[in-house]
Amino acid sequence: MGTDNTGACNDLRAVCLAADAILAQCGDYIDQVDDAQFVQESKVVPGGTIGKHVRHTLDHFRCAITTDCTEPIDYDHRKRGGSVEEDRDAAKAEIATLRSLMGEMSAEDLDKTVTTRVMLCGDGQTAELHSTRAREIFFAMHHAIHHNAILKAIALELGLTCPEGFGTAPSTINFEQAGVK
Repeated sequence: MGTDNTGACNDLRAVCLAADAILAQCGDYIDQVDDAQFVQESKVVPGGTIGKHVRHTLDHFRCAITTDCTEPIDYDHRKRGGSVEEDRDAAKAEIATLRSLMGEMSAEDLDKTVTTRVMLCGDGQTAELHSTRAREIFFAMHHAIHHNAILKAIALELGLTCPEGFGTAPSTINFEQAGVK
């Protein structure tokens, strides 16, 4: 966080701006695929489709952005399937909704304490962790970048190209720009 309230506010808004950029990238990616490609099962990622990875990514953003502060954010118990994973227009509409909701958040909203319920192992054991709304939006963004790397692999399989930096963590981009090899 910043050294004063203004700095903290700017840091919190910077998280939303970075997350918004990742959501915009996802929307741009969807624009370059057709309806059939959106639901085509990948050979590189068996069982995976562009739509499934997009829906999974957006589910995490939705949890981080919309879960009431009185309830735990639970990324593991989500509704799967649905129109977002099967319909490009539904996915684009969800992206627009999430971007709008996030854009309306104040620094106070972003700094609120939340609880996140995390699944620790396959037997369903969970733990509850304290966090903030901004930290969880950052988690959703970081998670999305890794799924974008999978989407990039599927794009290559389909003969598509992705913009520079798509699916690459900011730390990797920073490292490569520094010229340290």
